[in-house]
Amino acid sequence: MKREELIEKISDKSKIWDMVVIGGGATGLGIALDAALRGYSVALFELDDFAKSTSSRSTKLVHGGVRYLQKGDVALVREALTERGRLRNNAPHLVKDQSFVIPNYTHLDNFIYTCGLTLYDILSWGGLSLGRSLFIPKRKTSRCLPTITKKGLKGGVIYHDGQFDDSRLAINLAQSCAENGGCPVNHMKVTGILHDENGKVAGVKVIDNESGKEYSVKAKSTVNATGCFVDDIIKMDVPSSAKMVKPSQGVHLVFDKSFLNSDYALMIPKTSDGRVLFAVPWHNKVVVGTTDIVRDEPELEPVALEEEIEFILQTAGLYMVRKPERKDILSVFAGQRPLAAPKKEGKSTKEISRSHKIFVSDNNLITITGGKWTTYRRMAEDTVDKAINLSLIEPKKCTTKNFKIHGYKPNPDLKNHLYVYGSDMKLIEDIIKTNPEMAKKIHPEYNYTHAEVVLAVRHEMARNVEDVLARRVRLLFIDAKAAKVSAKSVAETIAGELGYDSNWIENQTKTFEALSDQYIIN
Repeated sequence: MKREELIEKISDKSKIWDMVVIGGGATGLGIALDAALRGYSVALFELDDFAKSTSSRSTKLVHGGVRYLQKGDVALVREALTERGRLRNNAPHLVKDQSFVIPNYTHLDNFIYTCGLTLYDILSWGGLSLGRSLFIPKRKTSRCLPTITKKGLKGGVIYHDGQFDDSRLAINLAQSCAENGGCPVNHMKVTGILHDENGKVAGVKVIDNESGKEYSVKAKSTVNATGCFVDDIIKMDVPSSAKMVKPSQGVHLVFDKSFLNSDYALMIPKTSDGRVLFAVPWHNKVVVGTTDIVRDEPELEPVALEEEIEFILQTAGLYMVRKPERKDILSVFAGQRPLAAPKKEGKSTKEISRSHKIFVSDNNLITITGGKWTTYRRMAEDTVDKAINLSLIEPKKCTTKNFKIHGYKPNPDLKNHLYVYGSDMKLIEDIIKTNPEMAKKIHPEYNYTHAEVVLAVRHEMARNVEDVLARRVRLLFIDAKAAKVSAKSVAETIAGELGYDSNWIENQTKTFEALSDQYIIN
């Protein structure tokens, strides 16, 4: 996946693409891959880096949504559980079974959650189940979750969901798209919508953020998959358009694994204000969250609010013997997910639909919003089908249900941190064989090496330090201080690959250090 080669493809002014996708998160990449696999010519443009925004800031779960089952949204849960199973089958190097325990402090909760999660299992029929839910007594609950509060504990329920690395999956989707004839390009800003003589959408105007060069890319169909930012693109088509999306912010705190001290994840289905709290093992740490707060405007780099941090600390402290404190936070990250805006002011995000929705403007701009990572494939299928139904492109059948995503490797060795690369592990080994210096760690306390930085630049379209440390190697999300310390050496390795000078290294180091401060709690 070479950026220069892909940009060369979009330079052909005479070419009319079957589809242009705006947005390089889970939704946009899924659509571009679906279109490419059907045999359409498709280009995708991402303002920053793939999965820069919402798609790298999830709870790291591939799940049906237990809380949506509580609300009686059986159809949504069934769809998500089906897609969960497909994703596990298609990307086993990134999606793994995660066992959860719900500790219960009343006998009624034991009954309610045992019954509810049995239904959860039933809804994953068709060979897509990850395991059976079971009631467990107090003693076993304590063994599974040795650090939880024992006072008043009446038992627990074990259930199974999926866990994954979100931004790594996004990169693999981009690679799969490129390998099948698609043209996904990051750091490309869409500056306008092209219209034909009848006023219908006919492509986009984009500018390369690196070179400053502008391109007009003509297309039969244009899809707006920009997450929380869909309204910006909609207004490029029709400036008077009403707001369609309301961003909901979720915050996660990352702690040392000793706070959970278990391979089981903790799930509290109802906290003091009705939210769900997860504590999930991830890359040898524990991710705890999340919050759910409506924000007025979307942000590319959202910052955790003080009230969100305190909510997670206080709520986690109710269930953990060792209460987490501010000084224990290794990283804090905030993400904003797009939810369909309510028609009436004052509606909470809990009332706003989580299922995806597709809108088509009078000028045929296709906009998709809502949804979640787990259902990205179904969202993509529905979106491409919409373009077909509008007679913008010729009919072709979807082929993604059983498509093996780039890096596909069954039964990975989860003890080796390189397992997330799947079949690409050999590329890292080859880089080290060619240049043994690349085996050097980027930080002494972590196993990530400079060979992974080289791989990110050569094969995964990483263009700067943030691209590498945030979304290829996840160090910024795992330990922000360690990432900050690693910035300069990573910049030097990238510069060596891309031919940049010492000024670039210095600027990149300072830029990333400033960014990492937003992930550090003092």
